[in-house]
Amino acid sequence: MEEKQVKVSVIMGIYNCASTLAKAMDSLLEQTYQNFEIILCDDGSSDNTYAIAKQYQEKYPQKIILLKNEQNLRLNATLNKCIKAAHGEYVARMDGDDISVPERFEKEVDFLDNHPDYEIVSCNFKFYDETGFWGQIETKEFPDAAYLANVDAPFCHAAAMIRKNAIESVGMYSEGKKYLGVEDVDLWYKMYQKGYKGYNIQEFLYLVQDDEDAAKRRPFIRRWNLFLVKAEGYKRLGIFYKKFPAIVIFLFKTLIISILPFKLLAFLRKRARRNVIQN
Repeated sequence: MEEKQVKVSVIMGIYNCASTLAKAMDSLLEQTYQNFEIILCDDGSSDNTYAIAKQYQEKYPQKIILLKNEQNLRLNATLNKCIKAAHGEYVARMDGDDISVPERFEKEVDFLDNHPDYEIVSCNFKFYDETGFWGQIETKEFPDAAYLANVDAPFCHAAAMIRKNAIESVGMYSEGKKYLGVEDVDLWYKMYQKGYKGYNIQEFLYLVQDDEDAAKRRPFIRRWNLFLVKAEGYKRLGIFYKKFPAIVIFLFKTLIISILPFKLLAFLRKRARRNVIQN
């Protein structure tokens, strides 16, 4: 069978997002740039996420590929499965509870097409919940390796578009318990170790649903995994000993966070994200 001639493959690991999947899918289908396919992989959902995805796939059979894990494999393995099924030159991320602004793909494709020396592009993003928009992050335009070492993540993962050959060259997403919930941070370290570069479009092209339920999905184990991946990332970049004090401080903060009541932690986290300008 002849391969699809698409520019972009949108990869989505979907899990128990029946209440939000339609708005996420509609935001993709309403993009001003349309040369893309959507690869959905249901990761063993217990609600009717798969049924909703199936309805979209049946309505747009030439545009949507639907996969299904018989058991929950978690996001890392699910995204790798999507990448293996992808036909596009570029791989774009999307989450099943977020919204892509209509011009997102048009502007990200334009950047990668015109800047062959960059492998990653993402953008500024806003947070919203049932009450409306409550926060935003203005990303650093040119995050280099030194900047990567100083932040949790230099790009909004769900809003990112990456050259497929670049993500394949670093082994795609690392799988294993310590990478769960921080697969993006590990990926950025692997790509920067390889010498790849990324850029952030200085426009708000992505909307992240982030409410109390979203906060509950980020337990202490994710923070611990972030500590492990950052330490490993420092080794990848050859700066572990230089950054050792920062690793110790991060570990101390992780332990403090582990004893905070959830309500207080959620309040502090939301307050910290009201308007973040990375620099």
